Amino acid sequence: MKMFTGIIFIGLALLIYGMLYSNVKPETYDIELFSVAQKNIYSPKTVIDEQKSEIEKDKAAEEVPNVYEYKKEAAQNRVALISSVFDFIEEVRQEPSDEGDSAAEGDLPDETGVDSITASGKPKKTIDEQLSSLKEKLSKNTTEDVTKYLPDSVFKSLLEANESELSRVKSVVLNQIESIMGDKIKEEEVQGARKELEKRMTSLSFTKPVLDAGIELGKYAIVPNNIYSPELTKERKQQAMDAIEPEKIFQGELLVQKDQTIDKEVYRKLKLLGLLKSNPTIKPLIGLAIFVFMIVGTLYLHYHHVKEPEEKNQNRLIMISIILLSSLLIMKVIDLVEELDIEDIAYLFPAAMAPMLVRILLNDRVAMIVTIILAACGSIIFHGGVDGTIDVEIALYILFSGLSGILFISNQKHRVNILQAGIFVSFVNVLLLFFLVLMGNGQFTRMEYVYYIIFAFVSGITSAVLTIGFLPFFEAGFGILSSMKLIELSNPNHPLLKKILTEAPGTYHHSVMVANLAEAACEAIGENGLLARVGCYYHDIGKTKRPVFFIENQVNIDNPHDRLSPEASKDIIIAHATDGANMLRKYKMPQEIIDIAEQHHGTTLLKYFYYKAKEKDEDIDEASFRYPGPKPQTKEAAIIAVADSVEAAVRSKNNPSPEEISKVVHQIVQDRLKDGQFSQCDITLKELEVVKKTFCETLNGIFHSRIEYPEMKKQKVKEA
Repeated sequence: MKMFTGIIFIGLALLIYGMLYSNVKPETYDIELFSVAQKNIYSPKTVIDEQKSEIEKDKAAEEVPNVYEYKKEAAQNRVALISSVFDFIEEVRQEPSDEGDSAAEGDLPDETGVDSITASGKPKKTIDEQLSSLKEKLSKNTTEDVTKYLPDSVFKSLLEANESELSRVKSVVLNQIESIMGDKIKEEEVQGARKELEKRMTSLSFTKPVLDAGIELGKYAIVPNNIYSPELTKERKQQAMDAIEPEKIFQGELLVQKDQTIDKEVYRKLKLLGLLKSNPTIKPLIGLAIFVFMIVGTLYLHYHHVKEPEEKNQNRLIMISIILLSSLLIMKVIDLVEELDIEDIAYLFPAAMAPMLVRILLNDRVAMIVTIILAACGSIIFHGGVDGTIDVEIALYILFSGLSGILFISNQKHRVNILQAGIFVSFVNVLLLFFLVLMGNGQFTRMEYVYYIIFAFVSGITSAVLTIGFLPFFEAGFGILSSMKLIELSNPNHPLLKKILTEAPGTYHHSVMVANLAEAACEAIGENGLLARVGCYYHDIGKTKRPVFFIENQVNIDNPHDRLSPEASKDIIIAHATDGANMLRKYKMPQEIIDIAEQHHGTTLLKYFYYKAKEKDEDIDEASFRYPGPKPQTKEAAIIAVADSVEAAVRSKNNPSPEEISKVVHQIVQDRLKDGQFSQCDITLKELEVVKKTFCETLNGIFHSRIEYPEMKKQKVKEA
């Protein structure tokens, strides 16, 4: 049985996939490079053009200039370096010679050698000794060994210069370095800056050796202070690339016009979109498979948690499948008509038909599931070609139209009211269409508005008409006992109810009383009260075969059982259950009603005639005085069985008190429990307590004490 259920789900999935396949399968073209297009080709979807996006990003990156980092402290560092060079020169110039502590006695300096003696009177080092000492100090005491990059002549010229000239050239060189390095200097601009320094110092009044030395020292100090930064440049390029929006081929974009040559760029776009027969895309088909899996999975999860017999679930599943597929078939037909350039004809679809059918035949929950599934499928079928993968507007239309159908049909208990519900759905459809039209802010003519109103009304009315038309077929074909069917069966004009009323009026009254009890009790424990009521109307239909043999129909006549043996009476009484079931089958009544008629006495003992027979024969077989059954299989049948006995027992009493009623109800329920009459249904002890309480409340309302009016008292006095 479970395998057959799986086959149903697989079959449903394949049929839904097949119906939606043509609506998601991308249209492909047999096109070659440099051929001529036979028609306009539009993009069916929006995709990112990765190749073009990368080109644009590379272009943006190339346009980003190199990023330089300005080192403001470079000028100060270079000034400090050159200043320290001059300081070392001045220091070396003051160092005494290592050859003696003083000049030879009597030796006097010559006229031109005054600067050869230090301030302490000691002779100075020779120029070569000073140069050697200077180079040693510069290489040890500075972070940068300038002696490697400047010739000895520069240092010699400065060492030989007099103090005033040396001081002036130091000041000039440092000022020029600070001035020129105050501007941003790139690597390629260093030579220009050095020439500028040379130009500025050339006209100054220094001896040529000192001037040349100062210029060389200044030029050496000029270095780049605006340094190229690979990291910052890379970061800026990345920012520029990130700022570029991805290039897209937009949905509905014209890719190529008719009679236009298919160049490489157009061919590349067609290939990217999967529009070439030589390179089709399967992504939409995979997406459709996932969508269908979700639909079937939803239905599976629902029925997996429904605690019903497998056969019953299978019947319901087949019925829902037929309703779903029928609605999809109507969608496909309307979609074909839409291709004839009849705009917005999709709104003619009877969206509320399937939800109303499922709501009437099953329940709200399944009806809502079906509505959501149809809305999703409709959004695919009516997506309108290049207008999108799904049509959200038609999805909303189908969803709200279907939900309104469920809402308006919920409280309708007669078949004729389905048409009224369809009219209400039509008004909802009109409001939905105007909502969609006005939200879209489109421009429409007066005639287009008229068409929308017509489509909306036709959709609602057609939904009701198709629901009325299909309902009998589903009820008969799948044995569905809907609320509307039960309401029709409760009509007093039904032939069998007329038969009871005319041929066994006492039984009819008894059935109505039992119906009141059973309906109230079933609703109290959450079971189908309407089924219980209608089942009670027919449960004693078998008594119409021999009505006078049942006490409720014996009015002003003798009891015929007084002239019969207990065995004969027993056979007549017991037969009414099987006779009733046979009569109901003959009239093709629902199986639930037949079961109630057949099970309402279960296998109980016909105590009156059994004890009467036992008086004559002690060895009489008790089993022969029991009803053939079966025992109640459902909670409704069990409650009706108790209600039948309770009503008869209480009616036999004269003005019973609440205490007497409670005692009778409790005794009957206990007898049925001890006799095992509830062993084949899943009614619980807690539910039986609720049933007993409900019976007592209902019976107390029926058999309440009445006020004796004055007129009645006077009449009694006169009669006395």
